[in-house]
Amino acid sequence: MALSINDTSTTSVGSAGEGNYRFALISLTSLFFMWGFITCLNDILIPHLKAVFSLNYAEAMLIQFCFFGAYFLVSLPAGKLVKKLGYQQGIVTGLIIASLGCGLFYPAAVSATYGLFLGALFVLASGITILQVAANPYVNALGSKETASSRLNMTQAFNALGTTVAPFFGTLLILSVATVVSADMSQAQSEAEVVKLPYLLLAGALATLALIFAKLNLPVIQSHKEQLQATDGQDKSSAFAYTHLLLGAIGIFVYVGAEVSIGSFLVNFLGEADIAGLKEADAAHYIAYYWGGAMVGRFFGSVIMQRIPAGTVLAFNATMAALLVLVAMNSSGSVAMWAILAVGLFNSIMFPTIFSLALRDLGPHTSQGSGILCLAIVGGAILPLIQGLMADSMGIQQAFILPVICYGFILFYGAKGSKL
Repeated sequence: MALSINDTSTTSVGSAGEGNYRFALISLTSLFFMWGFITCLNDILIPHLKAVFSLNYAEAMLIQFCFFGAYFLVSLPAGKLVKKLGYQQGIVTGLIIASLGCGLFYPAAVSATYGLFLGALFVLASGITILQVAANPYVNALGSKETASSRLNMTQAFNALGTTVAPFFGTLLILSVATVVSADMSQAQSEAEVVKLPYLLLAGALATLALIFAKLNLPVIQSHKEQLQATDGQDKSSAFAYTHLLLGAIGIFVYVGAEVSIGSFLVNFLGEADIAGLKEADAAHYIAYYWGGAMVGRFFGSVIMQRIPAGTVLAFNATMAALLVLVAMNSSGSVAMWAILAVGLFNSIMFPTIFSLALRDLGPHTSQGSGILCLAIVGGAILPLIQGLMADSMGIQQAFILPVICYGFILFYGAKGSKL
Protein backbone atom coordinates (compact mmCIF):
# COMPACT_ATOMS: atom_id res chain seq x y z
CA MET A 1 0.00 0.00 0.00
CA ALA A 2 1.67 3.17 -1.13
CA LEU A 3 1.63 6.55 0.49
CA SER A 4 -0.60 8.83 -1.51
CA ILE A 5 0.16 12.18 -2.99
CA ASN A 6 -2.02 15.14 -2.16
CA ASP A 7 -2.83 16.42 -5.63
CA THR A 8 -3.90 19.85 -4.36
CA SER A 9 -0.44 20.69 -3.09
CA THR A 10 2.38 21.95 -5.26
CA THR A 11 5.34 21.21 -2.99
CA SER A 12 6.97 17.79 -2.76
CA VAL A 13 9.29 16.55 -0.07
CA GLY A 14 11.74 15.64 -2.73
CA SER A 15 12.22 19.30 -3.59
CA ALA A 16 11.11 21.10 -0.46
CA GLY A 17 13.61 23.09 1.54
CA GLU A 18 14.27 22.86 5.24
CA GLY A 19 11.97 25.83 5.79
CA ASN A 20 9.04 23.82 4.38
CA TYR A 21 9.95 20.87 6.63
CA ARG A 22 10.10 23.16 9.64
CA PHE A 23 6.72 24.75 8.91
CA ALA A 24 5.10 21.36 8.41
CA LEU A 25 6.56 19.96 11.64
CA ILE A 26 5.49 23.01 13.63
CA SER A 27 1.97 22.67 12.23
CA LEU A 28 1.84 18.97 13.10
CA THR A 29 2.83 19.55 16.73
CA SER A 30 -0.65 20.99 17.35
CA LEU A 31 -2.16 17.64 16.38
CA PHE A 32 0.15 15.69 18.66
CA PHE A 33 -0.73 18.04 21.52
CA MET A 34 -4.48 17.69 20.96
CA TRP A 35 -4.68 13.91 20.80
CA GLY A 36 -2.40 13.58 23.83
CA PHE A 37 -4.64 16.00 25.71
CA ILE A 38 -7.83 14.14 24.76
CA THR A 39 -6.38 10.69 25.50
CA CYS A 40 -5.21 11.70 28.96
CA LEU A 41 -8.64 13.08 29.88
CA ASN A 42 -9.72 9.42 30.03
CA ASP A 43 -7.59 9.10 33.19
CA ILE A 44 -9.83 11.76 34.76
CA LEU A 45 -13.08 10.25 33.45
CA ILE A 46 -12.32 6.73 34.70
CA PRO A 47 -12.23 7.30 38.49
CA HIS A 48 -15.12 9.75 38.37
CA LEU A 49 -17.44 7.67 36.20
CA LYS A 50 -16.47 4.66 38.30
CA ALA A 51 -17.92 6.44 41.33
CA VAL A 52 -20.91 7.95 39.53
CA PHE A 53 -22.15 4.70 37.99
CA SER A 54 -20.91 2.42 40.83
CA LEU A 55 -18.62 0.47 38.52
CA ASN A 56 -16.01 -2.11 39.43
CA TYR A 57 -12.51 -1.80 37.97
CA ALA A 58 -13.23 -4.02 34.97
CA GLU A 59 -16.39 -2.06 34.08
CA ALA A 60 -14.57 1.26 34.45
CA MET A 61 -11.87 0.04 32.06
CA LEU A 62 -14.54 -0.19 29.33
CA ILE A 63 -13.76 3.50 28.83
CA GLN A 64 -10.29 2.59 27.59
CA PHE A 65 -11.66 -0.50 25.83
CA CYS A 66 -14.03 1.60 23.70
CA PHE A 67 -11.50 4.36 23.12
CA PHE A 68 -8.58 2.18 22.10
CA GLY A 69 -10.81 -0.47 20.52
CA ALA A 70 -11.44 2.09 17.79
CA TYR A 71 -7.79 1.76 16.78
CA PHE A 72 -8.33 -1.95 16.10
CA LEU A 73 -11.41 -1.39 13.95
CA VAL A 74 -10.46 1.84 12.21
CA SER A 75 -6.67 1.69 11.63
CA LEU A 76 -6.56 -0.41 8.46
CA PRO A 77 -9.48 1.44 6.81
CA ALA A 78 -7.75 4.65 7.88
CA GLY A 79 -4.61 3.52 6.05
CA LYS A 80 -6.67 3.10 2.87
CA LEU A 81 -8.25 6.48 3.45
CA VAL A 82 -4.85 8.15 3.78
CA LYS A 83 -3.73 6.37 0.61
CA LYS A 84 -6.71 7.79 -1.27
CA LEU A 85 -6.85 11.32 0.17
CA GLY A 86 -3.23 12.01 1.09
CA TYR A 87 -1.79 13.02 4.42
CA GLN A 88 -3.27 16.51 4.59
CA GLN A 89 -6.87 15.61 3.74
CA GLY A 90 -6.60 12.54 5.95
CA ILE A 91 -5.66 14.82 8.84
CA VAL A 92 -8.63 17.11 8.11
CA THR A 93 -11.00 14.12 8.03
CA GLY A 94 -9.68 12.84 11.35
CA LEU A 95 -10.12 16.24 12.98
CA ILE A 96 -13.72 16.54 11.80
CA ILE A 97 -14.65 13.08 13.12
CA ALA A 98 -12.89 13.74 16.45
CA SER A 99 -14.79 17.02 16.77
CA LEU A 100 -18.06 15.18 16.17
CA GLY A 101 -17.13 12.66 18.89
CA CYS A 102 -16.53 15.44 21.41
CA GLY A 103 -19.88 16.97 20.47
CA LEU A 104 -21.63 13.66 21.21
CA PHE A 105 -20.65 14.07 24.86
CA TYR A 106 -23.46 16.64 25.12
CA PRO A 107 -26.36 14.18 24.53
CA ALA A 108 -24.54 11.58 26.63
CA ALA A 109 -24.34 14.12 29.45
CA VAL A 110 -28.00 15.11 29.13
CA SER A 111 -29.13 11.49 29.51
CA ALA A 112 -26.41 10.58 32.07
CA THR A 113 -26.08 7.19 30.36
CA TYR A 114 -22.79 5.28 30.61
CA GLY A 115 -23.32 3.52 27.27
CA LEU A 116 -23.68 6.82 25.42
CA PHE A 117 -20.43 8.06 26.94
CA LEU A 118 -18.75 4.92 25.60
CA GLY A 119 -20.24 5.50 22.16
CA ALA A 120 -19.04 9.12 22.09
CA LEU A 121 -15.57 7.97 23.09
CA PHE A 122 -15.54 5.46 20.22
CA VAL A 123 -16.39 8.13 17.64
CA LEU A 124 -13.81 10.50 19.14
CA ALA A 125 -11.16 7.78 19.09
CA SER A 126 -11.98 6.93 15.46
CA GLY A 127 -11.01 10.47 14.49
CA ILE A 128 -7.85 10.30 16.58
CA THR A 129 -6.97 7.00 14.89
CA ILE A 130 -7.10 8.61 11.45
CA LEU A 131 -4.89 11.44 12.75
CA GLN A 132 -2.35 8.94 14.04
CA VAL A 133 -2.28 6.93 10.80
CA ALA A 134 -1.65 10.11 8.81
CA ALA A 135 0.54 12.21 11.11
CA ASN A 136 3.05 9.69 12.49
CA PRO A 137 4.42 8.42 9.14
CA TYR A 138 4.24 11.97 7.78
CA VAL A 139 6.62 13.22 10.48
CA ASN A 140 8.73 10.10 9.94
CA ALA A 141 9.10 10.97 6.24
CA LEU A 142 9.87 14.69 6.59
CA GLY A 143 13.63 14.24 6.63
CA SER A 144 16.28 11.51 6.61
CA LYS A 145 15.52 8.06 7.98
CA GLU A 146 18.63 8.25 10.20
CA THR A 147 17.03 11.00 12.30
CA ALA A 148 13.44 9.74 12.06
CA SER A 149 13.34 8.50 15.67
CA SER A 150 14.72 11.80 16.93
CA ARG A 151 12.25 13.79 14.84
CA LEU A 152 9.23 11.74 15.90
CA ASN A 153 10.30 11.95 19.53
CA MET A 154 10.42 15.74 19.28
CA THR A 155 6.86 15.99 17.93
CA GLN A 156 5.67 13.34 20.37
CA ALA A 157 7.05 15.53 23.16
CA PHE A 158 4.19 17.90 22.41
CA ASN A 159 1.85 14.93 22.65
CA ALA A 160 3.21 14.45 26.16
CA LEU A 161 2.76 18.17 26.83
CA GLY A 162 -0.93 17.64 26.10
CA THR A 163 -1.08 14.70 28.51
CA THR A 164 0.67 16.82 31.15
CA VAL A 165 -1.78 19.73 30.87
CA ALA A 166 -4.93 17.59 30.61
CA PRO A 167 -5.08 16.45 34.27
CA PHE A 168 -5.18 20.09 35.46
CA PHE A 169 -7.88 20.88 32.90
CA GLY A 170 -9.86 17.79 33.85
CA THR A 171 -9.52 18.39 37.57
CA LEU A 172 -10.58 22.02 37.24
CA LEU A 173 -13.58 21.50 34.92
CA ILE A 174 -14.67 17.96 35.83
CA LEU A 175 -13.62 16.68 39.25
CA SER A 176 -13.66 19.97 41.17
CA VAL A 177 -16.91 21.21 39.62
CA ALA A 178 -18.65 17.86 40.17
CA THR A 179 -17.72 18.00 43.85
CA VAL A 180 -19.49 21.36 44.14
CA VAL A 181 -22.66 20.62 42.17
CA SER A 182 -23.26 17.13 43.53
CA ALA A 183 -24.60 18.62 46.77
CA ASP A 184 -27.72 19.83 44.91
CA MET A 185 -28.08 17.06 42.30
CA SER A 186 -27.88 13.30 42.04
CA GLN A 187 -24.34 12.07 41.47
CA ALA A 188 -25.05 10.84 37.93
CA GLN A 189 -26.80 14.07 36.99
CA SER A 190 -23.95 16.21 38.35
CA GLU A 191 -21.42 14.33 36.27
CA ALA A 192 -23.64 14.75 33.21
CA GLU A 193 -23.71 18.50 33.69
CA VAL A 194 -19.98 18.72 34.32
CA VAL A 195 -18.65 17.12 31.11
CA LYS A 196 -20.67 19.30 28.73
CA LEU A 197 -18.43 22.36 28.79
CA PRO A 198 -14.96 20.77 28.51
CA TYR A 199 -15.91 18.50 25.61
CA LEU A 200 -17.79 21.22 23.76
CA LEU A 201 -14.65 23.37 24.05
CA LEU A 202 -12.62 20.49 22.63
CA ALA A 203 -15.13 20.04 19.79
CA GLY A 204 -14.69 23.70 18.86
CA ALA A 205 -10.90 23.50 19.02
CA LEU A 206 -10.79 20.41 16.79
CA ALA A 207 -13.17 21.95 14.25
CA THR A 208 -10.96 25.06 14.13
CA LEU A 209 -7.87 22.92 13.52
CA ALA A 210 -9.69 21.09 10.72
CA LEU A 211 -10.40 24.41 9.02
CA ILE A 212 -6.78 25.55 9.42
CA PHE A 213 -5.30 22.30 8.06
CA ALA A 214 -7.69 22.40 5.11
CA LYS A 215 -6.10 25.73 4.09
CA LEU A 216 -2.42 24.93 4.73
CA ASN A 217 0.00 24.13 1.90
CA LEU A 218 2.05 21.25 3.30
CA PRO A 219 4.80 19.17 1.62
CA VAL A 220 3.84 15.87 0.02
CA ILE A 221 5.79 12.60 -0.05
CA GLN A 222 6.88 12.28 -3.67
CA SER A 223 9.59 9.66 -3.08
CA HIS A 224 7.15 6.94 -2.00
CA LYS A 225 5.09 7.40 -5.15
CA GLU A 226 8.25 6.99 -7.22
CA GLN A 227 9.13 3.81 -5.30
CA LEU A 228 5.69 2.39 -6.00
CA GLN A 229 5.95 3.16 -9.72
CA ALA A 230 9.41 1.59 -9.85
CA THR A 231 8.17 -1.65 -8.25
CA ASP A 232 4.71 -1.78 -9.87
CA GLY A 233 4.13 -5.25 -11.32
CA GLN A 234 7.36 -6.58 -9.80
CA ASP A 235 7.01 -6.48 -6.00
CA LYS A 236 3.88 -8.32 -4.83
CA SER A 237 4.83 -8.31 -1.15
CA SER A 238 3.07 -6.29 1.54
CA ALA A 239 4.02 -4.72 4.85
CA PHE A 240 3.25 -8.05 6.54
CA ALA A 241 6.42 -9.46 4.95
CA TYR A 242 8.64 -7.34 7.23
CA THR A 243 9.49 -9.06 10.50
CA HIS A 244 10.72 -5.91 12.21
CA LEU A 245 7.36 -4.28 11.47
CA LEU A 246 5.34 -7.17 12.90
CA LEU A 247 7.47 -7.31 16.04
CA GLY A 248 7.14 -3.53 16.24
CA ALA A 249 3.35 -3.91 16.14
CA ILE A 250 3.56 -6.23 19.14
CA GLY A 251 5.82 -3.66 20.78
CA ILE A 252 3.23 -0.91 20.19
CA PHE A 253 0.50 -3.22 21.54
CA VAL A 254 2.27 -3.94 24.83
CA TYR A 255 3.67 -0.43 25.23
CA VAL A 256 0.34 1.35 24.83
CA GLY A 257 -1.29 -1.30 27.02
CA ALA A 258 1.28 -0.77 29.77
CA GLU A 259 1.22 3.03 29.57
CA VAL A 260 -2.58 3.26 29.58
CA SER A 261 -2.93 0.64 32.32
CA ILE A 262 -0.64 2.56 34.64
CA GLY A 263 -2.23 5.92 33.84
CA SER A 264 -5.76 4.54 34.26
CA PHE A 265 -5.03 3.17 37.73
CA LEU A 266 -2.96 6.07 39.05
CA VAL A 267 -5.78 7.96 40.78
CA ASN A 268 -7.08 4.80 42.47
CA PHE A 269 -3.56 3.59 43.27
CA LEU A 270 -2.66 6.88 44.96
CA GLY A 271 -5.95 6.72 46.84
CA GLU A 272 -4.95 3.46 48.54
CA ALA A 273 -4.48 3.97 52.30
CA ASP A 274 -1.04 2.35 52.37
CA ILE A 275 0.21 4.35 49.34
CA ALA A 276 -0.84 8.02 49.69
CA GLY A 277 -4.49 8.00 50.74
CA LEU A 278 -5.30 10.91 48.41
CA LYS A 279 -8.78 12.02 47.40
CA GLU A 280 -9.62 11.82 43.69
CA ALA A 281 -9.22 15.54 42.97
CA ASP A 282 -5.86 15.64 44.80
CA ALA A 283 -4.57 12.42 43.23
CA ALA A 284 -5.47 13.70 39.76
CA HIS A 285 -2.88 16.46 40.09
CA TYR A 286 -0.15 13.82 40.41
CA ILE A 287 -1.02 12.35 37.00
CA ALA A 288 0.76 15.41 35.60
CA TYR A 289 4.04 14.11 37.03
CA TYR A 290 3.59 10.82 35.20
CA TRP A 291 2.85 12.45 31.84
CA GLY A 292 5.21 15.36 32.50
CA GLY A 293 8.04 12.85 32.84
CA ALA A 294 7.14 11.52 29.40
CA MET A 295 7.32 15.04 27.98
CA VAL A 296 10.73 15.77 29.48
CA GLY A 297 12.05 12.38 28.42
CA ARG A 298 11.02 12.90 24.80
CA PHE A 299 12.78 16.25 24.56
CA PHE A 300 15.97 14.70 25.95
CA GLY A 301 15.48 11.54 23.92
CA SER A 302 15.29 13.46 20.64
CA VAL A 303 18.79 14.78 21.39
CA ILE A 304 20.26 11.57 22.81
CA MET A 305 19.19 9.47 19.83
CA GLN A 306 21.18 11.67 17.49
CA ARG A 307 24.24 10.12 19.16
CA ILE A 308 23.12 6.75 20.54
CA PRO A 309 21.25 4.09 18.49
CA ALA A 310 17.51 4.24 19.05
CA GLY A 311 17.26 0.52 19.82
CA THR A 312 19.83 0.82 22.61
CA VAL A 313 17.99 3.73 24.22
CA LEU A 314 14.71 1.83 23.94
CA ALA A 315 16.12 -1.27 25.67
CA PHE A 316 17.57 0.82 28.51
CA ASN A 317 14.31 2.67 29.11
CA ALA A 318 12.28 -0.55 29.12
CA THR A 319 14.60 -2.01 31.76
CA MET A 320 14.28 1.05 33.98
CA ALA A 321 10.48 1.17 33.62
CA ALA A 322 10.14 -2.49 34.60
CA LEU A 323 12.35 -2.01 37.67
CA LEU A 324 10.34 1.03 38.82
CA VAL A 325 7.03 -0.83 38.52
CA LEU A 326 8.48 -3.70 40.56
CA VAL A 327 9.49 -1.21 43.24
CA ALA A 328 5.96 0.25 43.29
CA MET A 329 4.51 -3.26 43.63
CA ASN A 330 6.71 -4.24 46.54
CA SER A 331 6.79 -1.06 48.63
CA SER A 332 4.37 1.42 50.15
CA GLY A 333 3.97 5.11 50.97
CA SER A 334 5.96 7.72 49.11
CA VAL A 335 8.44 5.17 47.70
CA ALA A 336 5.66 3.32 45.86
CA MET A 337 4.00 6.58 44.79
CA TRP A 338 7.09 8.20 43.28
CA ALA A 339 8.32 4.94 41.74
CA ILE A 340 5.12 4.53 39.71
CA LEU A 341 5.08 8.20 38.73
CA ALA A 342 8.72 8.03 37.58
CA VAL A 343 7.80 5.33 35.06
CA GLY A 344 6.51 8.13 32.83
CA LEU A 345 10.04 9.45 32.34
CA PHE A 346 11.20 6.12 30.89
CA ASN A 347 7.99 5.54 28.94
CA SER A 348 8.77 8.78 27.13
CA ILE A 349 10.63 7.65 24.02
CA MET A 350 9.05 4.22 23.65
CA PHE A 351 6.08 4.85 21.33
CA PRO A 352 7.78 7.13 18.79
CA THR A 353 10.96 5.02 18.83
CA ILE A 354 9.15 1.72 18.28
CA PHE A 355 7.02 3.38 15.58
CA SER A 356 9.96 4.80 13.64
CA LEU A 357 12.07 1.62 13.96
CA ALA A 358 9.17 -0.48 12.70
CA LEU A 359 8.59 1.77 9.64
CA ARG A 360 12.21 1.72 8.45
CA ASP A 361 12.69 0.78 4.80
CA LEU A 362 9.05 -0.11 4.08
CA GLY A 363 9.05 2.17 1.04
CA PRO A 364 5.72 1.93 -0.81
CA HIS A 365 4.27 -0.14 2.06
CA THR A 366 4.75 2.62 4.63
CA SER A 367 1.07 3.62 4.70
CA GLN A 368 -0.02 0.03 5.25
CA GLY A 369 2.69 -0.35 7.89
CA SER A 370 1.43 2.73 9.70
CA GLY A 371 -2.09 1.30 9.68
CA ILE A 372 -0.81 -1.96 11.18
CA LEU A 373 1.07 -0.12 13.93
CA CYS A 374 -1.92 2.06 14.76
CA LEU A 375 -4.11 -1.06 14.82
CA ALA A 376 -1.78 -2.39 17.52
CA ILE A 377 -2.71 0.58 19.73
CA VAL A 378 -5.71 -1.61 20.62
CA GLY A 379 -3.40 -2.80 23.40
CA GLY A 380 -4.68 0.27 25.23
CA ALA A 381 -8.15 -1.32 25.15
CA ILE A 382 -7.29 -4.92 26.02
CA LEU A 383 -4.52 -4.76 28.60
CA PRO A 384 -6.16 -2.21 30.96
CA LEU A 385 -9.29 -4.40 30.94
CA ILE A 386 -7.17 -7.43 31.84
CA GLN A 387 -5.43 -5.43 34.57
CA GLY A 388 -8.86 -4.36 35.83
CA LEU A 389 -9.89 -8.00 36.17
CA MET A 390 -6.59 -8.72 37.93
CA ALA A 391 -7.10 -5.76 40.29
CA ASP A 392 -10.58 -7.00 41.20
CA SER A 393 -9.19 -10.47 42.02
CA MET A 394 -5.72 -9.86 43.50
CA GLY A 395 -5.63 -6.16 44.41
CA ILE A 396 -4.60 -3.05 42.51
CA GLN A 397 -0.93 -3.12 43.57
CA GLN A 398 -0.16 -6.69 42.52
CA ALA A 399 -2.01 -6.23 39.23
CA PHE A 400 0.88 -4.05 38.06
CA ILE A 401 2.80 -7.22 37.18
CA LEU A 402 1.14 -6.97 33.75
CA PRO A 403 3.07 -3.81 32.70
CA VAL A 404 6.30 -5.47 33.88
CA ILE A 405 5.76 -8.29 31.37
CA CYS A 406 5.05 -5.71 28.66
CA TYR A 407 8.31 -3.88 29.32
CA GLY A 408 10.15 -7.20 29.05
CA PHE A 409 9.06 -7.53 25.41
CA ILE A 410 9.99 -3.93 24.66
CA LEU A 411 13.48 -4.65 26.04
CA PHE A 412 13.74 -7.54 23.56
CA TYR A 413 12.54 -5.41 20.66
CA GLY A 414 15.01 -2.62 21.34
CA ALA A 415 17.94 -4.99 21.77
CA LYS A 416 17.22 -7.40 18.94
CA GLY A 417 13.72 -7.46 17.43
CA SER A 418 14.04 -4.08 15.70
CA LYS A 419 17.03 -5.15 13.64
CA LEU A 420 16.31 -5.37 9.92
